[in-house]
Amino acid sequence: MVDNRPDIRPSIRTARARVSGLGAAHHGTREWWLHRVTAVSNVPLVLAFVVIVALMAGRPYPEAAALVSHPLVAILLILGVLSVTNHMRMGLQIVIEDYVHDKGLKIAAVIANTFYCVVVAVACLYAIVRVSLRALA
Repeated sequence: MVDNRPDIRPSIRTARARVSGLGAAHHGTREWWLHRVTAVSNVPLVLAFVVIVALMAGRPYPEAAALVSHPLVAILLILGVLSVTNHMRMGLQIVIEDYVHDKGLKIAAVIANTFYCVVVAVACLYAIVRVSLRALA
């Protein structure tokens, strides 16, 4: 039998404070906010990426490598890669969790999504670091 009596233990927290941040599944608020934060951070980082690519257009490789080796440019590119790949991972995970109904397939798809995003991020970071460090030598 279920006990439906209200909890009468004393608490200094209000009823709203006890349930604040809990969705239907009692978790997920952190991921929701992180997804929004990466979306907002992607705006200036992608704009910076477009400007950097536009500056490199038509230039020979040594000049483009010299541009990427500038510390500010390299940091912007690295931050962009980290933010975009993290946003991509979270967005695809939301789609997988909402539309894949078989539990085993859902777990496999989330793992594959995570590995794919990590591989993309590592490849991009390796390329940025390699080009920026080689240009310094």
